[in-house]
Amino acid sequence: MDLKSKIARIDTRHDDVEAQLQQVRDKLSPKGDLVSEAGRKRTMEVFGEPLSPLQVVQKICSDVESRGLAAVLDYGKKLDGKQLYASTIRVSDEELRLAHEAADPAFLQTIRDIRENILRFQTAILHKDIEVPLEHGGKLRHRYAPLKRVGICVPGGAAAYPSTVLMTAVPALAAGVEELAVIAPPTPFGSYNLDLLATCVELGVKEVYRVGGAQGVAALAYGVEGIPKVQKIVGPGNLFVALAKKHVFGEVDIDSIAGPSEVVVVADTTAKPQYIAADMLAQAEHSPGSSVLISWDETLIDDALTELEKQVAVLDRCDLTVQSLIDFGAAILTKNEDEACRIATDLAPEHLHITTTDSEATAEKILTAGATFLGNYTPVAVGDYAAGPSHVLPTGATAHWASGLSANDFLRSRSVIHFTADGLKSIAPLVTTLADKEGLTAHKRSVTIRTEDN
Repeated sequence: MDLKSKIARIDTRHDDVEAQLQQVRDKLSPKGDLVSEAGRKRTMEVFGEPLSPLQVVQKICSDVESRGLAAVLDYGKKLDGKQLYASTIRVSDEELRLAHEAADPAFLQTIRDIRENILRFQTAILHKDIEVPLEHGGKLRHRYAPLKRVGICVPGGAAAYPSTVLMTAVPALAAGVEELAVIAPPTPFGSYNLDLLATCVELGVKEVYRVGGAQGVAALAYGVEGIPKVQKIVGPGNLFVALAKKHVFGEVDIDSIAGPSEVVVVADTTAKPQYIAADMLAQAEHSPGSSVLISWDETLIDDALTELEKQVAVLDRCDLTVQSLIDFGAAILTKNEDEACRIATDLAPEHLHITTTDSEATAEKILTAGATFLGNYTPVAVGDYAAGPSHVLPTGATAHWASGLSANDFLRSRSVIHFTADGLKSIAPLVTTLADKEGLTAHKRSVTIRTEDN
């Protein structure tokens, strides 16, 4: 398997780095058209024409908004091949109970331990109400309150993801959200997966619906018979889920418009090639997933790519992972550490793994990443599964301006302003001056009527 020669190699001394990396970014972006041949065929079967993913999503969301649950059930049958009814689309309390009872006790204990790790971190970073006294009388307050109802998307195509439930539901619970509605496709890895259902029970999630894709997002956003509307939708999914979340934003809030998983590894001679390879493979096996190694040590790059060939051969998802590395992987040789940091900053990856002589110092040079992992003994999988910060992170270079999901994303804030008579008199000149400049005489009068009479 000559994988080493098939992964893109970029040398900043000779190559157009930006052009080559932009090709990878374009493929992985939600703006792209990353759909399998089987997906294209299914589109023709269902819609009778070769619609783009964006057109598919627009049609599905429009149908669900106008026809409600009937449309959700129709698309479940056509796209997922599962005939469900109003009475079966929601996982029953009995099914949830039986799944929990059947779960391996060691697995449930793992879920509890991870929940505590997440709660510890998410509670520690939770915003707190503040109050600022005013010098001449009165006070300003900033108050936070949790959202009441949140929808969670859980994938269920190629694998089951109890970790997604943990990394979305627990931050919401830390914020105080009362109602959580989980949607997962009606597949063996989705809403029929017993471990997934047991995880929901263990976390106190009472609503699980057998629906995925754009129709599931639309059901949460608009509300349909039996699935009440939510205020915010979070969680990962395929291109259709990402585009659907973008479509319904404004009707509800969303966490992000996420693309495929990605990692950038910045390493020097202190890094172990076998560890680098393992981290690159961990993201590539999402298929699609982007894995990029950046180093100023050519020997390290060669050794890491050799390790990739060795390790990928024993993986369960070998073929998919290899294709992902070929399509979306890269190894970049830079002139020095500073250049490596500039490139990593520009890429703004979902996951950034740094193993250098002084990883802490290197990390301070790269501030655009969803989550940063330092040293030989902090694999990205620790953050994916158990550390505490959520693994729902910005992708596709959106970490230039976006942040990972946290408990604070389930809070809405409001300001509370209270002036006394003396306090109003002290600030009145500022208000009236600007009101005069803007020609808003009623604004000015609402202040002067109070100050001139006192």
